[in-house]
Amino acid sequence: MRLILLGAPGSGKGTIAGEISKKFGISHVSTGDLFRKNIKGNTALGQEAQAYMEKGELVPDELTIRMLEDRFSEADVENGFLLDGFPRNIAQADALQELLQGRDEKLDVALNVFVPYDIIKERISGRRICSNCGEAFNIYFDKPKQEGICDKCNSELIQRSDDNEETVVKRLETYEEQTKPLIEYYENLGILKTIDNSGELEETLEKLWQEL
Repeated sequence: MRLILLGAPGSGKGTIAGEISKKFGISHVSTGDLFRKNIKGNTALGQEAQAYMEKGELVPDELTIRMLEDRFSEADVENGFLLDGFPRNIAQADALQELLQGRDEKLDVALNVFVPYDIIKERISGRRICSNCGEAFNIYFDKPKQEGICDKCNSELIQRSDDNEETVVKRLETYEEQTKPLIEYYENLGILKTIDNSGELEETLEKLWQEL
């Protein structure tokens, strides 16, 4: 099975990806991990990517595709993969289609993880992280017993700088402009499936296994 994950930031794609990977025994291919692995390994592709990143520039699609092509040649993805973080726009989707066609492969499912924006805003802006042990809480859904204090080690809870509502709104606006059109793109290819992840994880997974 070859899948890609779609969904707004804060929709829980990472959690869903992990569950699908376990259930079907397929590798979770994250483009973020791919960048880090190539840069840490000092590969030729990693050196190219780092040169762009050090200048504060986006890594070109062509370079990301070359990293994916290299990754897809590894043994653990021969029988399938779950791709997370790519594509993010129509041009990238076209490039991915071309890459897979060249390998005589195709996507089976484009899974859209849907969560209403008001819930996403609360999930992200309400997130608090322990300054000592890293335990995560949420002031709306998973409150600490004592406000501002970690249940585990009694240290101060902090809000990450990019977890404020203003940043969340900007990220959602970028998603609307660039990534949301992919829903229609894959719907036209006949492989789009949408799952609502606004409730409990167990409920989401129960619906998901019926879809896949």
